[in-house]
Amino acid sequence: MKATKLLTTASIGALLFGMSAAAQSANWRYAHEEFEGDVQDVFAVAFKEYIEENSDNTLQIYRFGELGESDDIMEQTQAGILQFVNQSPGFTGALIPEAQIFFIPYLLPTDEETVLRFFDESVAINEMFPELYAEQGLELLKMYPEGEMVVTLDEPFTAPEDLRGKNIRIMTNPLLSETYRAFGATPTPLPWGEVYGGLQTGIIQGQENPLFWIESGGLYEVSPNLVFTGHGWFTTAMMANQDFFNGLSEEEQHLVRDAAGHAYSVTIEHISGLAEESLAKIQEASDEVTVTRLTEEQIQAFRERAPQVEERFVEMTGERGAELLEQFKADLEAVTGE
Repeated sequence: MKATKLLTTASIGALLFGMSAAAQSANWRYAHEEFEGDVQDVFAVAFKEYIEENSDNTLQIYRFGELGESDDIMEQTQAGILQFVNQSPGFTGALIPEAQIFFIPYLLPTDEETVLRFFDESVAINEMFPELYAEQGLELLKMYPEGEMVVTLDEPFTAPEDLRGKNIRIMTNPLLSETYRAFGATPTPLPWGEVYGGLQTGIIQGQENPLFWIESGGLYEVSPNLVFTGHGWFTTAMMANQDFFNGLSEEEQHLVRDAAGHAYSVTIEHISGLAEESLAKIQEASDEVTVTRLTEEQIQAFRERAPQVEERFVEMTGERGAELLEQFKADLEAVTGE
């Protein structure tokens, strides 16, 4: 398991000191939720390179654990300590309930080409979500997928009944709790920093993540049974403090948007084939790993439980959530023809 650094008074002090010189030095700060070389880091590095190659500004990247957990870096962004943050809807869902739509199982397809086209063309993604984020003082710059979700468990499973009595770690997200409850498991919210130890000690019996994160975080070492359920993709969002963004010149706003577009292109190229590469690394590293790909018939048993999660989403989010869901489905129909 990779070591992480705890949030310290000194690190926050250094950030606050940097703020006093920000106007003169234009040294911007950007935090994300992953390790060096992971998908969010690839995005951040590409963003940084574009900014620094096309302006006199500089950008400091903070990776997982350097400034605390996901909730910490969001609070720092809203407070203006950080200018940019990358956070998944799994955590943002507490702030923006509609962002939990990505946790309705079997809403998104798992075919990579279709998923990428959806993110490029979706009205919900590109027009509706920016308005929702703006209400929380955040300028949404890019939403992008990271990889298909894979469940790891202490033993293989093929049916909802197999998940009874299993504590599955989830992000602190009400709708994700509803998903795993519908699947038959016991959803167990846990900060990322406690997941490896929780699996190792048996406090939790499983978790879900994209393959690159399962490999990067060494989760397969303590949770070696990988199950492809086909229930969704991990999605994340890169955003800016809105006051900061609105205070930029028009030229610098274009620079930031162009940098985000560049980083998106680099990242989408990076994730192509990444799952297969990560799985190969996992299997090479451990002979205890098992891989189960559910058949269409087995998937159907899980898919039949999805409508209750969809209903719960609408209950949580009201009319706006219902409109977003309707647009999501229309966007998906446009790219799949179904």
